[in-house]
Amino acid sequence: MKISIITVTYNSAATLEETILSVINQTYQNIEYIIVDGKSTDSTLSIIDKHKDRIAKFISEKDNGIYDALNKGISMASGDVVGILHSDDFYTSNEVLQKIAERFNKDNSEALYGDLLYVSKDNTNKIIRKWRAGEFKPNSFLFGWMPPHPTFFVKKEVYEKHKAFNLDFKTSADYELMLRLLYKHKIKTSYLSEFIVKMRMGGQSNVSTKNRIIANLEDRKAWEVNGLKPYFFTLFFKPLRKLSQFL
Repeated sequence: MKISIITVTYNSAATLEETILSVINQTYQNIEYIIVDGKSTDSTLSIIDKHKDRIAKFISEKDNGIYDALNKGISMASGDVVGILHSDDFYTSNEVLQKIAERFNKDNSEALYGDLLYVSKDNTNKIIRKWRAGEFKPNSFLFGWMPPHPTFFVKKEVYEKHKAFNLDFKTSADYELMLRLLYKHKIKTSYLSEFIVKMRMGGQSNVSTKNRIIANLEDRKAWEVNGLKPYFFTLFFKPLRKLSQFL
């Protein structure tokens, strides 16, 4: 099984090398590493060039935001399974992709997700939040659930059948994608009950109250565009679920 990993970059010099190393140092060998850069102006490109022998595909060009760049990466991917690792995230160990491959083969799943650690931006050994996703159930999304997107691996054939990110969304395209694939299309999904990704605090949808409101409106839109109807409390439960991650 070939696993394609996509990293999107834009002026990511401060954190990118740790991300790259966490991919190329994996014990699993059948990896296609793809980097999609948005025409960086800092030293991002020199960091990528330093590791070019371990990077299968690379482009640097203007894009229309992170989800547009991710779609480019997905279209470039030739692996059986596609995973996304953002330029300020990294895997918790060098055995993560080995475990991903073994689980896909064992369960014959179409998608897989695991657990996520939010860490301090300045000290990645300091854990701020623990996102234990739990098992997916048919009505999970109705109760505000979603899996951590950085841990979400999907078979390429699923993207080909059901499409990738909807570019009408600016902050919640990941939520719309997972809602569409897991809840609407009911693809076969597995849960790896293990922390597999460390993510630095400060995601786009959470950096301000304004962005959180925008994200909530987009979450509602995600249901509408898919012809789905949430409960009246669904979208209130979604942010409330984060509270337990601090405990």
